[in-house]
Amino acid sequence: MEGKEHYSRRSFLKVSGLLAAFAAIPVSVKAFYQDVKQYLIPKKNVSRLTLSINKTTHTLYVDTRTTVLDLVREQLNLTGSKKGCDHGQCGACTIHINGERALGCLTLASMTQGKEITTIEGLANKGELHPMQKAFIECDGFQCGYCTPGQIMSAVACVNEGHTNSVEEIKEYMSGNLCRCGAYNGIVQSIQKVAAR
Repeated sequence: MEGKEHYSRRSFLKVSGLLAAFAAIPVSVKAFYQDVKQYLIPKKNVSRLTLSINKTTHTLYVDTRTTVLDLVREQLNLTGSKKGCDHGQCGACTIHINGERALGCLTLASMTQGKEITTIEGLANKGELHPMQKAFIECDGFQCGYCTPGQIMSAVACVNEGHTNSVEEIKEYMSGNLCRCGAYNGIVQSIQKVAAR
């Protein structure tokens, strides 16, 4: 019988044995992975939090390691605050806690109970844009817009803190917020415009 391969009983047993061995591997690998994971990675510790965000009270069950940034973006769908570097270096996640600027990516949600958190969504008052938001539009204080929420939150704090006496002072107190597009001149003009009111 030319053109046809002949399989022996021995070949069949070898192939069957290999397949059986491969079928057993994933189970043992998965079990090993779970054992290592339980040993190396601590289990989630979930706690009940009652937080005031943008003047609305929220009761949530969250992992105690959750940051304010992850909580507002992933659980409350308030996506205005951006996740840039996630290391506190770019300022894209800047929020206000009790009126003071804070980095959402470095602030644990569990540490903000009893405090008022304000995100960019909470700056407007009854549909009326905050003066700083208007100034950013009028002075072209943004280009791509990714850093804009954090820039605006820091700019509001800069004015409230009274750090607007000179361009140099504004730049110093806004230095924690990076803009890759280079819209710094418009940002400084926006802050000066609001501070002059």
